[in-house]
Amino acid sequence: MNPKGHLHPVTQLIREIVMVFNNLGYAVATGPELEQEYYNFDALNIPKDHPSRDMQDTFWIKGKPGFLLTTQTSAIQIRFMEKNKPPVKIVYFGKTFRNEATDATHEVQFTQLEALFVDEKASVADLKGMMTLILKSIFGEDVEIRFRPSFFPFTEPSLEVDMKWKGKWLEIAGSGLVHPNVLKTVGIDTNKYCGLAFAFGLDRLLMLKYGVDDIRHLYTGDLRFVNQF
Repeated sequence: MNPKGHLHPVTQLIREIVMVFNNLGYAVATGPELEQEYYNFDALNIPKDHPSRDMQDTFWIKGKPGFLLTTQTSAIQIRFMEKNKPPVKIVYFGKTFRNEATDATHEVQFTQLEALFVDEKASVADLKGMMTLILKSIFGEDVEIRFRPSFFPFTEPSLEVDMKWKGKWLEIAGSGLVHPNVLKTVGIDTNKYCGLAFAFGLDRLLMLKYGVDDIRHLYTGDLRFVNQF
């Protein structure tokens, strides 16, 4: 009798987090892995000469000017808001690609999960509450997190989210209130609406939760590894 298959650990974690969002009334959105420069950068308040583009070593597509392998799931929020009016409550996830395989915790491909909330009222307090809820659902009620100022072109203010792990603070997510320029790009009245967004690298969360020491284990297809989950 053939052994019964089961879900990959990354897929299991996605479903675990998405279920929390579903219970809060969030819908699931999707987007392409082959993305246009407009959605990946321009519409997210990242002009062509912006220094933040240098932070992402992008895979451009030869012979298709203006197309790239998506570097961030944030492009999905632009596509969704173009076609849907506020209030917006969505969670979305997918593979992202950057040329940054520098150590055992980084790879050229990683999975990102992001959430977007746009309504007449959205505050940093709402953002912190949501982040705390999600991390407690993954790591338990005793998890310690902190927020510190940062910079992302598509949010203002922007916050890095750290989690204490084995006595040290680890950066695990980026977040912030959606920049007014992003909302204006998709035709949303910033005098009436505001938003919040945050994104996790799911691979990093999974590695912390289960003690995985090398991100490459997640993508080799080695049954000795995936059958543990």
